[in-house]
Amino acid sequence: MIYWEIFLAFFIPGIVGYGGGPATIPLIEYEIVHRYGWMSIEEFGEVLALGNALPGPIATKMAGYIGFEQAGILGATIGLFATIAPSLILMIILLSVLQRFKKSPKVKQLSTIVRPTIAVLLGAMTVRFVETSYLDSGWLQTGFIVIVSYFLMEKRKVHPALVILGSLIYGAIFLR
Repeated sequence: MIYWEIFLAFFIPGIVGYGGGPATIPLIEYEIVHRYGWMSIEEFGEVLALGNALPGPIATKMAGYIGFEQAGILGATIGLFATIAPSLILMIILLSVLQRFKKSPKVKQLSTIVRPTIAVLLGAMTVRFVETSYLDSGWLQTGFIVIVSYFLMEKRKVHPALVILGSLIYGAIFLR
């Protein structure tokens, strides 16, 4: 019974809490504190603070911790799965629909229209990153990293993760 309760405690907020993290916190709090009584509000606040201190999505960290506290490793696994299940199910359904109609002229037109929009959004994000880098490190460092990164990824075909790792090492050595 506890496993089913853990599943519901995280699955329901995942379905109802549109927008993820911050939108689901009050829903998770209701399930954990008020519905099942697994924690007090103070304890939940401490778990929330701990979850905010660690990298990654907060709902999955809370699900893992609370699930483990209630039912060990299996409880943590069920809590994590219940948190990602709504998105996973929706993605599978939408992808199967898209796959079914991939040869449709309307779907092809939709894809053609969406691509430039995504390119503009990525370009705008890149500009903001470059501006932030300039403000933090100056043009010389920013320009150097941009040029070297472009050369490594486009001309030498180095994996982006290795370029990011190299940039982190460069920053740790040569920047404050």
